Amino acid sequence: MSMRAVATEAGVSLRLVQYYFTTKQALVLDALARLGTQLQARMDRWVREAGSPPQPRSTITAILSSVLPTDEESRRITRIYAAYYVLVLGDSSLEEHATPQPALLEGFLAKQLRLAQEAGAVGPEKNPAMVAAGLMAMVNGLGSSVLGGQRTGKAALLVLRHHLDELFGPATPASDGS
Repeated sequence: MSMRAVATEAGVSLRLVQYYFTTKQALVLDALARLGTQLQARMDRWVREAGSPPQPRSTITAILSSVLPTDEESRRITRIYAAYYVLVLGDSSLEEHATPQPALLEGFLAKQLRLAQEAGAVGPEKNPAMVAAGLMAMVNGLGSSVLGGQRTGKAALLVLRHHLDELFGPATPASDGS
């Protein structure tokens, strides 16, 4: 999408867009940062709603569930992130800017998994970093399958919960934030 198309879509002049964003890359990166802020707010809200004090399983469940496109807000976020991913594939200069947030999220999930191991809720044989990477990859794939019409958001949540039950054991309402 050109800067002219962005200006037209926003209902402003091209000159105004160029005033704030001197390059298309700057525009894309600003939009990506704003989207990251929206996703972070959504995850924070879901973690708060999962119960207090937060527990590793309820935190992991809330974060991964909030990322899945199960409602209009999350579908919008997932679609936009998918569009950015396509941009990154076509412009290697964007790669370094696209990876910090997913890496931070993966690291946070790994930390929660280590806490769960320390509490005896996850087996010691599990590698928290590898499990976190696998969970993120699964949620990304599930999100694509929802947007592509392969399954519903509810069905994607069932797949996620199945894998979390395999990791943590069967959920109880107190352990998964339900």
